[in-house]
This record gives sequence, C-alpha cells and structure tokens, in this order.
Amino acid sequence: MNKGFISSVLILGFSNTVMAGALPTVNLGMTSFVDGAVPAGSGWYAQSYVQNYSANSIRDAQGNKIPLPKSDVDYISVAQQLSYVPEKTIAGGHIGLNMLVPVLAHIDVDDGLNHQAIKAQRGMADLVVGTFIQFDPIMGESGPKFAHRFEFQVNLPTGKYDRNKDINPGANAVSFDPYWAATYWIDPKWTVSGRFHYLYSLKNNDPNYTYGNAKNLQAGQALHANFETSYAFSPHLRLGLNGYWLKQITETKVDGAKLKDSKEQVWAIGPGAMYSFDQHDHLAANLYFEQNAENRPQGTNLVLRYIHHFH
Repeated sequence: MNKGFISSVLILGFSNTVMAGALPTVNLGMTSFVDGAVPAGSGWYAQSYVQNYSANSIRDAQGNKIPLPKSDVDYISVAQQLSYVPEKTIAGGHIGLNMLVPVLAHIDVDDGLNHQAIKAQRGMADLVVGTFIQFDPIMGESGPKFAHRFEFQVNLPTGKYDRNKDINPGANAVSFDPYWAATYWIDPKWTVSGRFHYLYSLKNNDPNYTYGNAKNLQAGQALHANFETSYAFSPHLRLGLNGYWLKQITETKVDGAKLKDSKEQVWAIGPGAMYSFDQHDHLAANLYFEQNAENRPQGTNLVLRYIHHFH
C-alpha cells in the first residue's frame, strides 16, 4: 500500500486536528459565532477549547476509502488561548496579541491490522502565536452593523513529532496562516460571519518514513474558511448554522518535486449554539458533519468553546 498520503502529521489544535496529509495546523470550525468582533471590548481574554472528532474512514485522492480493513480515527484535543486587546488604537484599530497552546489528549486509531499500517501518538501540539488589528464596530441606528479583524498567525514546530509515526501532534515545520475575520449584522439579532485564511508552510527537514530517504517535505499552499449565520433568540441564547471549508491549492513537494495527487480538501456544516452568561462569559457548541474529503479523514466534529473576559 502506498501510504504517502497519510504520512506526516496530525495537526492539532486551534486548529482542527487533521489526520492525513502534510498540511499543518489549521482552524477548521473552532471559531464561529460573531467572529469579527470581540464580545466585551479591550482587555485580556482566555478561551478554552475541547474537540471530539470521530471518523470511520480516511479518504484517498479520489475521495474513496483507503484500502485497509478499517480506517477509524477518534480523538480528543484540548487547547488554551490567551489574547490581549489594548484600549488604545493605532490607525483606527487595536493591535493585540494571541497565543494558543494545544494538546492532543487522546487518540484511538484502528486500521484493522493491529496498528501495522497506521501508528499514532498523543502529546503537546504546535504553539500558535499571532498579532492582530481589531477594528471597532461600525455602528448603525440600532447597534453594530459591521466589525472585522486582520491577524498574522504563525504555527511554531514545538509539538511532539516522530518520523516513524503516521500521526503526530506536531508538524515539524513553521507555517504562516494569516486571516481576515468579519461579522455583519443583518439586523440587531441576526449575524453573518466568516474567517478566511491563506496557509503557507516551510519545509519539514525530517519527513515521515513513508517518503523513504527524502530529505525534506513542504506541504502545499491552502485556503480555508469558517462561516456562520445565527440569530439571538434572547440576550443569552444564540442559535445558528456553522461550517468550514479547506482546499489545498498546490501540490505537496518532496525534495522539491511535486507529489502527484497530494492535495487535501474537505467541507463541513452543522448546527451551533452559544449561551452568554453575561457580557464577559460565553459558552459555544458546534457540531459539524464533514463531506467530500480527499487525502484526509471524513467524520463528525464536535467543538466546545468557553470565552472569558477579565474585567
């Protein structure tokens, strides 16, 4: 069996954890409601994430199940994010800082061959750091109408990595994942939000064993996005429809040569809810059902997120 497409890394975290292919950490569905704004203005924010992912298949480059007796993947990941939004503005925006520490807490892989084909490990994942500019909302007659943010995000190769494992918490390569997030209020209760990323990865100089004696591997460039539309049924409860999308746009390279049929893709959609205890504390839950996966698992993704503003 050619295992090149399940070769290098499990990408975790802030990030949706990704099991197949070479792409590094990406945020697939971890953020959703009113994503272009901050809920309580300037100050320090702490966010906690718990993700429960379950897939009964890994898909190949044509979207078919890989030729193994089984390709079941189940994991739980957790992450802690700390952010600072300053009160002062520069050029009309608040220039802040982000840091996220993800951990692959549990993983269970069943290849039907007693782990002869797919070997995995858990542990610390790659540190995510970023600097952003958050603009104040544009106000209308009945409240905010539009808010947005730009962030330059970097994934650092601090996570656990073993070239002899098919699934690792760390990617063993630096990657850049800048994004633009925006929220539009159709009316005071109804919002539409999106977060749009461009991903560029540097080289992994210790590629997975399935690439033989290769000296380096560079994941292809990719686009990915989160989106939501939701309605506030009360000051405390917001319900909506949420989703994410990933499309690798260039082939992965091995020792500088393009690896044919190495592009990843997936999209997902599902329901979500957010309960706001007050302006400073919010609990969000999102359930996603993945579709049309290529070179990666396809399953269901449950994300719980707690947001706290220190005041």
